Amino acid sequence: MIAYLSKRLAAMIPLLFGITIISFGMMHLAPGEPSVVGQEFNPKVSAQDIERLRSYYGLDKPLYEQYWHWLKRLAVLDFGQSFSADGRAVLDKISERIPVTLSINMLAMLFIILIAIPIGVASAVRRDSWFDKGMTVFVFIGFAIPSFWLGLLLMIGLGVNLEWLPVSGLHDYSWQQMGFWQQQLDLCEHLLLPVFVSAIGGLAGMSRFMRTGMLDVIRADYITTARAMGVPEGTIRYRLALKNAILPIITLLGLSIPGLIGGSVIVEQLFSLPGMGLLFFEAVMSRDYPLVMGITVIGAVLTLLGNLIADIAYAWADPRIRHGRDA
Repeated sequence: MIAYLSKRLAAMIPLLFGITIISFGMMHLAPGEPSVVGQEFNPKVSAQDIERLRSYYGLDKPLYEQYWHWLKRLAVLDFGQSFSADGRAVLDKISERIPVTLSINMLAMLFIILIAIPIGVASAVRRDSWFDKGMTVFVFIGFAIPSFWLGLLLMIGLGVNLEWLPVSGLHDYSWQQMGFWQQQLDLCEHLLLPVFVSAIGGLAGMSRFMRTGMLDVIRADYITTARAMGVPEGTIRYRLALKNAILPIITLLGLSIPGLIGGSVIVEQLFSLPGMGLLFFEAVMSRDYPLVMGITVIGAVLTLLGNLIADIAYAWADPRIRHGRDA
């Protein structure tokens, strides 16, 4: 197991390095610079002023030199200073926002696991039943509905028309005057819609993969043998079949983390949540290169850690992986 983990950790280093190169290059190839954005139509800003700004930000240097200086700072966990007017440290700005994004993603992942696996198992066990057909329709709807459109519908229906749930922010305006449990209830109410919108696509796909995996396993020879030996059906389904059917789901959970983090940009923008996704959107719009790269690196690290956790769980569930028999 230690050798397996060592190989996975060693493989993460060049992968992270490649992500930084691609992200840095794509960001700098995008049209517009921090010294130009917002200044094109300002008659008080001359070409000399723009050149001084480019020199101040270090944008007058070759791209490879800019990347090398940024990489050296990154090696000591220095993400640099933001190009925004406040000039704050990038790491400080990210540290303020990342708990919101992680909370939404973790709750969405937990929601997916708790709902998708039972739905998939029940659909496989009741194959071709009304329940299975209804879940199939749900899956197609979940895949087809854009998250921003679903979010708008829920905001209008549950928030504006029925006034059941808040539609923006993390807290009510009177949050400071509330008691502890009232604050927790208010926070849950504000997170309910964002978490549901974040999870609906993954929930639909995960339940379908769980159904397919369960159908493959319950038709295997050892399941037929267990039934012939009189093993109770509950034991067959939830102890023999489920353990093997869930192996592909473990991998899919790790691969779904990038989608959840990327979807945070849409969800946080839609519900006005002060998270890393909204900060990333604002940074891209203002061409705040250090902040964009800092968020990209943090997101890449979280994604790689998520995949590593999925690999560890997969190796724990399947002894062949951790002993290197098929790796």
